[in-house]
Amino acid sequence: MTDTALPRPASPLDLFVSFTWLALQGFGGVLAVSQRVLCEDKRWLTKEQFLEMLAIGQVLPGPNVCNVALMVGDRFFGWRGAFAALGGMMAVPLVIVMTLAVLYVEFAANPLVASALRGMGAVAAGLIVGTALKLAPALRGNPMGVATCVAFGAATFVLVALLRFPLVGVLLGLGALACTVAWLRVRHSVAPPRADV
Repeated sequence: MTDTALPRPASPLDLFVSFTWLALQGFGGVLAVSQRVLCEDKRWLTKEQFLEMLAIGQVLPGPNVCNVALMVGDRFFGWRGAFAALGGMMAVPLVIVMTLAVLYVEFAANPLVASALRGMGAVAAGLIVGTALKLAPALRGNPMGVATCVAFGAATFVLVALLRFPLVGVLLGLGALACTVAWLRVRHSVAPPRADV
């Protein structure tokens, strides 16, 4: 599906309402829901476009889904769309989180509450793994190829989760290497053929 064939949000208000609804569905993390809403329900982005925005959002400071919201909003309505999408992502959830924070202070010592929160952690991890598996087919169009992408992903997992390297260092090191590999492969694939002399 080409970019011109994709539907567009009707207005910044449409972005605000859509991102508010998206944020309200994201218990344990909005990432899994955002891919489904933006790529499948609304069809404002292809999976490849979502992956590109997510990759940029993950290396920028701040919550990656908020960064994606800013990019999506800016893509359609410039700075007004960026503020509308981010506002939708943050406004109602902020009120809910502030209310829950007050309740948590009151009931944190309750073993039932502690157990429920641990259970939600497992659900959130499952959502992230499910989203990764759902987006994996979009890697076929990546200039590095699936095998190289998987190798970089596995190396990142080993360095961060198992060897406990600092995330910033891994992003700077492996991220720079991945960007260089992708750039070289793109450059090689678009290089004009040499004329025999």
